[in-house]
Amino acid sequence: MQVQFTVNGKPASLDVAPNTLLVQAIREHLRLTGTHVGCDTAQCGACTVLVNGRAVKSCNTLAAQHPGAEITTIEGLAAADGTMHPMQAAFKDCHGLQCGFCTPGMVMSAVDLCKNHPNAGDAEIRELLEGNICRCTGYQNIVKAVKQGAAAMASS
Repeated sequence: MQVQFTVNGKPASLDVAPNTLLVQAIREHLRLTGTHVGCDTAQCGACTVLVNGRAVKSCNTLAAQHPGAEITTIEGLAAADGTMHPMQAAFKDCHGLQCGFCTPGMVMSAVDLCKNHPNAGDAEIRELLEGNICRCTGYQNIVKAVKQGAAAMASS
């Protein structure tokens, strides 16, 4: 079946099987491998992308469910000139990553979190990122990064 959407600002038209997951379409058809596959059960959040501005676990939804959607992956978050998105910069500055496997999904979830909860405190950030698992950091620097990213997003 033919599926059309916009990915990172560029139109994409894919010929996929009806049961193709959005993460498969992104990684295998579009070769955007920044979106990671972790658990395949929507538990870890490594596959999180923005669909029409909202965080979606792409391993848990079919590509065909998003005709005409505006999809943003970690590769599309930075500006065209390569300038990092404020949340990406905050994760870098605050050392909100270690191995980096969860980072793309964590950053995408954090962007959505900050749009909907720009003044979230530590406990609320931890609760709202509950669907994204990091096995390395202990989350303290992730929370710090989200707060810094939120402030930068608000001022830009």
